[in-house]
Amino acid sequence: MPAENATTRFAARVENYIRYRPGYPPEVLDLLRQDCGLTRSAQVVDIGCGTGIFARLLLQHGNPVTGIEPNREMREAGIAQLAGFAGFRCVDGSAESTSLPAACADFVTTAQAAHWFDREHARAEFARILKPGGWVVLLWNERCTGTTPFLIAYEELLLRFGTDYTDVRHERTTDSIAGFFAPSPYRERQFQLRQEFDSVGLEGRLLSSSYAPAPGHSNCAPMLRELRRIFDAHEQGGRVAVDYITRVYYSQLGQQR
Repeated sequence: MPAENATTRFAARVENYIRYRPGYPPEVLDLLRQDCGLTRSAQVVDIGCGTGIFARLLLQHGNPVTGIEPNREMREAGIAQLAGFAGFRCVDGSAESTSLPAACADFVTTAQAAHWFDREHARAEFARILKPGGWVVLLWNERCTGTTPFLIAYEELLLRFGTDYTDVRHERTTDSIAGFFAPSPYRERQFQLRQEFDSVGLEGRLLSSSYAPAPGHSNCAPMLRELRRIFDAHEQGGRVAVDYITRVYYSQLGQQR
């Protein structure tokens, strides 16, 4: 689901995004090998690759990866972060218009990004650049919101201070996955993931989110005071845990309807 200013809204959050956003469980690669036949020679196009978090996992597996990223700051950060991998290149493009040739990809992946896309146009573009029999893989780290007292309090903070939190939550897209893949069938798998933060890290994790008021916004300082209060109330050994469910949706996408 596209949102206003989706391309530029992370531009000022790159450093925190690199340092504090979660990676993805290695079990995702096991899944793609077992269910989708992922090999090290498979050509992967990673849409909305950002700073390269998921692309790194694929590159470490040995895959050549072409990243597609419309935001200049995120794209430049991804190129810098993944400079040690000869198999990586990054292109200024979007999910709806990648600028890539037809039938060039064995896999099209998108991690933590598909909720920003125009669903119909992105689906058509994915079908165009996929080789026959290729796979589309959509995945999100979905933060748990009610499983611990800390996570309940953190969710309440976001609802109170978030600028457009309820509008851009990616659950709005994961609720319509069937519509994206239709008429092709799809499969879903889930994995567990955890991050642990000290107070500085928790602040960075919050500020990496596009819906958190940034420094200079009138609500930023009150939000950070409340965050510190929550941290002090729930920390154990100077740390708090943020739990996620990593949701993976994958399909051999048919031709455009």
